[in-house]
Amino acid sequence: MSISSRFSVAIHILSLLAINKDKATNTSEYLAGSVNTNPVVIRKVMSMLKGAGLVHVRAGVAGATLAKELSEITLLDVYKAVNVVAENDLFSSHEHPNPDCIVGRNIQQSLTKQFSAAQKAMERSLEIVTLEDVVQDILQSDNV
Repeated sequence: MSISSRFSVAIHILSLLAINKDKATNTSEYLAGSVNTNPVVIRKVMSMLKGAGLVHVRAGVAGATLAKELSEITLLDVYKAVNVVAENDLFSSHEHPNPDCIVGRNIQQSLTKQFSAAQKAMERSLEIVTLEDVVQDILQSDNV
């Protein structure tokens, strides 16, 4: 299993909105063409981003814009906006281990502590990367 692709799709959308900020082409169809997915997927992710205050979208009006400066949006903000996983739920343990076994009785308690620490470390890492960092990297990669 992996983290929901909504996370990378959301970063893709936000990056494209930033790069195309002066264009009126930021429709769900246009964004879907860049992501190579269905416009319905884009609208669903855009709705989540709007709910988190990261984009401005108006019903019946084509186009979307960023609601914040690139430097104010962290990857953690995006991660949380698209409901990738619930708090302390990034990693899951197998259910119903054998309670008659020493490992079965104790594995979930032991792993819960380790998995929680790992998720917190990942989230701290996402918190220090901004959308501005991502967009700069995209632009630099295209100039190579």
